[in-house]
Amino acid sequence: MGISSFEQLGVWQKAHQLRLAIFDLVDTLPRDEGFVLPDQIRRAAHSIPANIAEGFGRRHLPDKMRFYNISQGSAEELKDALILLRDRRHPFDFRGLWDALEEVCRMLKGLVRSTEEWSRRMM
Repeated sequence: MGISSFEQLGVWQKAHQLRLAIFDLVDTLPRDEGFVLPDQIRRAAHSIPANIAEGFGRRHLPDKMRFYNISQGSAEELKDALILLRDRRHPFDFRGLWDALEEVCRMLKGLVRSTEEWSRRMM
């Protein structure tokens, strides 16, 4: 039996766990970081699993791929934000979050590849 819900996708599960960890991190940011950076980090972290879910629900391949690609772009944006926090010397588990994000990126590439392969088989 195939996957019937985005919640069953391993990549969504990992991205959701990462989102929770990033939201916890943002809650620890000092007020002097201002509104923009914490909000941007939160939005990028939220966008990854949200776009996986939306792409899963799309029936046409171009639509699926667009949302999966948005998710990949948000992951890269989150990498940039984590590097900025690290370089500003904010104390957090950079390596742990980075490794989790890298795993999500690898899994997203696999999702894109398998979706493309599935589409070719259906033609």
